[in-house]
Formats: sequence, C-alpha cells, structure tokens
Amino acid sequence: MARWDPGAEQRLKRAALELYLERGYDDVTVTDIAERAGLTRRSYFRYFPDKREVLFGGSEFLPPALAEAVLAADPDAAPLTAVIRAMSRVGTELVAQVHDTAERRAVIDATPELQERERTKAAAITAAVRDALVRRQVETDTAELVAQLASVAFGNALRRWIDAGGRLGFDSCLDTVTDELRDALAGT
Repeated sequence: MARWDPGAEQRLKRAALELYLERGYDDVTVTDIAERAGLTRRSYFRYFPDKREVLFGGSEFLPPALAEAVLAADPDAAPLTAVIRAMSRVGTELVAQVHDTAERRAVIDATPELQERERTKAAAITAAVRDALVRRQVETDTAELVAQLASVAFGNALRRWIDAGGRLGFDSCLDTVTDELRDALAGT
C-alpha cells in the first residue's frame, strides 16, 4: 500500500459514517474504521487526530471564511445584514462541498460527545464573526449579540437545508430563518 493512499481520507470518512450508523458512535473504534476503509490504524491518524474529527474534518476553515466574508461585506451595511449576507455566501459554498449531511446529522444528534463538539464549532463561528464585526468598528456588545444571533440563524438554516435533502438552496433557508427571527424580535 502506498504511503499516501489516494482517496484514503474519503474512504475513512465513508467507513466511519457507515459504522457509526450501524453500531452507534460509542461502539466503533478507530481500528474498526481503518479496517473498513482498507487501511491501517496508523494511516487513520495521518488524516484525523481522533474518531470525532472524521465527522468534523475541515470545519476549522469555516470560522475564518465567515470572518473574511464579514470583513468583505458592504461597509455601509448594518451589522446583522452584513453578517447574514456573508453567511449566505459562505453557507452556499459550504453546502456545495459537503456530503452525507443527513446521516452525519443523525450520528451527531444521537451522541452527546459529538453534540458538544458541534457546540464548540458553533462557538468558534460566533467568536470569528464577533471579532470581524469589531474590526468593522461595531461596538463590542453589539458585535457579540449580532454574532450570537447570526450563528443561531446559520445553524438553523443549515438544519433546514439538511432536512430538505438539499432540495432548497441554503440562501433560501437562511432567508426564511432570518425572516422568522426578525418577526420574532418585532413581536409579530
């Protein structure tokens, strides 16, 4: 077997997801995943530091991408508008690259450890958006509030997109969520 086996990372992701769905996250080991993918345990660790990250690989790129998009937004846009537009753009790019989202969501929803990892990821998004807003000269307390609201909207839009099986555009899902949020805040 080649030292860097072409397609190994994707095979590991697929094997992990299959096994998590078959047995449950807690009953699967890194060795199980590697064997299902036709690789060694050592090969597994070339791609992922632990068995959680096989589901979250690449998520570390999302916070900086969102921050960059917020910074690039129209400087005259209100903070929430700038963030929602940035999230729409980045979210649309994100969903074009992800696969097996419903299955991945089912595994995460069934596993407290993975739910905690998902919350950590959401907190990193919130922090990146807040920091980008502060760099846009938004007052810190306002930046924090906007970042929190926008992160919740982003997560809800992503869940709606997953639930729709990708039949709706991410931007449409985000528009619906933000309209509902605005209605709720306005008391209508």
